[in-house]
Amino acid sequence: MTNDAKRLMEKLRALDFSLTETALYLDAYPACKAALDYYHKLCEQRDTLAHEYERRFGPLTQRGNENKTAWDWTKTPFPWEYDAN
Repeated sequence: MTNDAKRLMEKLRALDFSLTETALYLDAYPACKAALDYYHKLCEQRDTLAHEYERRFGPLTQRGNENKTAWDWTKTPFPWEYDAN
């Protein structure tokens, strides 16, 4: 995995952690508008970053396979195989 891929993956992990924590907070305080706004902001950031990662390094999940003529999901190391490259 290249340094750029590692950097993006670390940012994705941080966003996923923040999304999980914010979702847990919203489970307890569902009427908190600030938390809900923050959650949606994190979702947008994660979607943007995931798209960039997939464009540059391949799919993060099967759903990230956007190639209409080939199944790219199996052509690169899986995202959890950090030392595969």
